[in-house]
Amino acid sequence: MSEEPNSKLPSRAGMLSLSIKERRALYAAYMPFVQGGGLFIPTTKPYQMGDQVYMVLTLMEDPTRLPISGKVVWLTPSGAQGNRQQGVGVQFDNNERAAEVCSKIENILGNAMKSTRTTHTM
Repeated sequence: MSEEPNSKLPSRAGMLSLSIKERRALYAAYMPFVQGGGLFIPTTKPYQMGDQVYMVLTLMEDPTRLPISGKVVWLTPSGAQGNRQQGVGVQFDNNERAAEVCSKIENILGNAMKSTRTTHTM
């Protein structure tokens, strides 16, 4: 995907790829406190709040690549307090695909959803 220099879009669009192979990593990335769900994605690319993002997500051993879109609602800059990983939190767009992805994530996490362990965002 390329951006046109004189684009009239209100925000920059980006494409991110995320492959989560461990349940612990999925727990750390999932953002259930965001309406409609979301994921923290480690990245050094500069994003701003509200930027539209397109993701391709792969979960655990499932080879299915899940395309999903959303907007940036969380920023963790480089050098953040507590040695937090740099990246962005993306709130899923409100659509059927997002609901399917949230359901799949929550099924994988199961009882871990009740855990109080720290995550990339909270």
